[in-house]
Amino acid sequence: MSKDYNILVINPGSTSTKLALYRNEQVLFDEKIEHKSEELIEYTNITDQYTFRLNIITNFLRQKGINQAHLNAVVGRGGLLKPISSGTYRINNQMLSDLRQAIYGEHASNLGALLAHGIAEKIDVPAYIVDPVVVDEMAPIARISGMKDISRISIFHALNQKAIARKAAIDLGIKYEIANFIIAHLGGGISVGIHSKGKVIDVNNALNGEGPFSPERSGGVPIGALVELCFSGKFTKTEIMKKIKGKGGLVGYLQTNDMREIINRIENGNKRAKLILEAMAYQVAKEIGAGSTVLKGKIDAIILTGGMAYSDEFISLIKDRVSFLSLVMIYAGEEEMLALAEGALRVLNGMEVGKIY
Repeated sequence: MSKDYNILVINPGSTSTKLALYRNEQVLFDEKIEHKSEELIEYTNITDQYTFRLNIITNFLRQKGINQAHLNAVVGRGGLLKPISSGTYRINNQMLSDLRQAIYGEHASNLGALLAHGIAEKIDVPAYIVDPVVVDEMAPIARISGMKDISRISIFHALNQKAIARKAAIDLGIKYEIANFIIAHLGGGISVGIHSKGKVIDVNNALNGEGPFSPERSGGVPIGALVELCFSGKFTKTEIMKKIKGKGGLVGYLQTNDMREIINRIENGNKRAKLILEAMAYQVAKEIGAGSTVLKGKIDAIILTGGMAYSDEFISLIKDRVSFLSLVMIYAGEEEMLALAEGALRVLNGMEVGKIY
């Protein structure tokens, strides 16, 4: 008889902290705690929020009647770390040090491992992270950019892509380790990962300006024109970076990142909104098409996931251009909390060996 494991999952966002408690793969509760901007404004760096958020989590668990001593593991969303292979990692001092110093960048997810460790250490249970955005399994040939001073890097929605890939493999009755998938995560950023035999051998940098434009990001833009813009004297470096991430894509063209609002505009005859949405779908499809050449046309499935996969209108625009390549499977939304719990569970029940950072 297999053992039941109680796993606390912590997923920090810029203005919220998501918490969930799982007994094996069964969710017992899943909550999102919002943080007011005036509560966060006093903290200069992301990691300065550690004590503030830890106290909120501890108080929340107390209010829920959760005895922390009954937890078997705590798992946090992985942050910006050095490039690592896919898997579940035991949180150690080196990881904590890199995150506290933000050596590889500032991001709210950096708090995930710190908070998980803070709770787990007190009750002497293991703390983990699973498939952070820096998962790097790219083939050497995919790293070559064309400019010797710059290498292509792997930053993408690894947690959701890996979880969906495993789920799709089960649904198809094949092993992920032998499958060939092209997975497009369609969210505030868009990443298109080429999964070959259990590894993501190529993917666009979904954080800083590669691949399709998205609700908030510019994607790849004409390089010469971007250089001219950078040296025009009209914009600071910060303003340029905002055009790439935050105020690019749909926000830049239509002043909204809300797909429902854009669909509503289109239904009311807004031709501009229609063109921009079709262009985003066109670029996603083109990226998927490029991925098909990496796999030499041997594709078990094209998988569309993320929040925008709920939009039938947007999905149909993509499918219309790529369905000739392979079966298209839709897994709308993202189950990050479950994916984190499953990663920890695989180590706890001996299905997978925990990795060392």
